Amino acid sequence: MNALQRLRAALIGAALVLSPAFATAADPVNLRFILDWKAQGPHSWFYYARDAGYFKEEGLNVVIDQGDGSAAAVTRIMTGTYDAGFGDINASIQMAAQQPGKAPVMVSLLYNRAPFAIIARRDTGITSLKGLEGRSILTPAGSATFKLFPALAQKNGVDAAKVKVNNAAPNLIEQLLVRKESDAVAQFGATSYMNFIAMGLDPEKDFNWFFYSDHGLDVYSNGILVSPQLLREKPEAVRGLLRAIHRAIRDIAAAPDKGIASLKTVEPLTDVKLERQRMLYMLKHQMYTPETAELGLGDLKDSRLAASIDTIAAAYELKQKPAVGEIFNRSFLPPKAERVLPALAN
Repeated sequence: MNALQRLRAALIGAALVLSPAFATAADPVNLRFILDWKAQGPHSWFYYARDAGYFKEEGLNVVIDQGDGSAAAVTRIMTGTYDAGFGDINASIQMAAQQPGKAPVMVSLLYNRAPFAIIARRDTGITSLKGLEGRSILTPAGSATFKLFPALAQKNGVDAAKVKVNNAAPNLIEQLLVRKESDAVAQFGATSYMNFIAMGLDPEKDFNWFFYSDHGLDVYSNGILVSPQLLREKPEAVRGLLRAIHRAIRDIAAAPDKGIASLKTVEPLTDVKLERQRMLYMLKHQMYTPETAELGLGDLKDSRLAASIDTIAAAYELKQKPAVGEIFNRSFLPPKAERVLPALAN
């Protein structure tokens, strides 16, 4: 074999070795992503990350489906139907205790202050959580808010067995409450608040609000959850997913109308004014906190999470308590500089 033939053979060999890698790099990683709820203002950054090409830049093809509750998102990921999603860290704690190694892991906490609330019509005369005994609560079946109600009841001396619980479709919760088919609802505060406004009601005057965080249950809430399999097999996809989402959140916090424009591509009949207000409400009350100012959005304090695990383990009489590291993994987060929120636009 002469020199030219040897060179040609070497080049062909190199091409055979490298071409699979190049093909793999060119093919996007497909991810199935489940939301916690129907598409609303606070989901706009997920759609914006897709529409602005941020997922694509990270080599991802992300299919986003609407959900039926923050707790339900956890079980959907556990079944393998979804690779990742936006769901409740407290539901993940329960699942991790019951099925170690199978529950999704939170890799970025977005709702640093929990939005969980019990909301009662003012005309029921319910002025304390104790007043729920002998009354009825309405909740969506997959509601993370109601899944934590036993813990809230225990903290406040309420006999949860004396509270009648009914389930209803997510889009009917507030309507049924106003029609007096229930005395109270267990819901995300921003969801009901904005829905009451859309119904021409005054959220402050017509209802009594009992936020969990004001009644002894200072827990974390929603964030990005991923399956253990995805963490093991495609760690770079997880890093790319978080980079894209955090980039989108920062963009929208500075320019909210970008997010609403993406939301309208999903829900053309979106009430732009209402959903913009809902999005800003969630940013202001759940995402801009002293803790996120210190740590950057996405991270959390291990001591506070450990206390939450203790609370949930006691309330649900869990046979074992998962460790903080089983519930939250910060190693996939972008650098803090990429998670510091800009001044919130009006």
